[in-house]
Amino acid sequence: MSDDRIGQRAAELLPEEQAAGSADPRAQAEAILEESDEREHDPNAAPDSFLERRHSEQTVDPGETTR
Repeated sequence: MSDDRIGQRAAELLPEEQAAGSADPRAQAEAILEESDEREHDPNAAPDSFLERRHSEQTVDPGETTR
């Protein structure tokens, strides 16, 4: 993980992340990015979340309706 990526994420903490407060925003950003990278590489890493990946041919046409 690059220092630039960590620095950018630390500078752009979400409002709820800022509200939680941190004595070290860079360390907070690094932890957020590590968890994000882990979830990206292993969708089952976050058991309470669901990541759905579809290809364009698996989507519904805008004119179709589902029931």
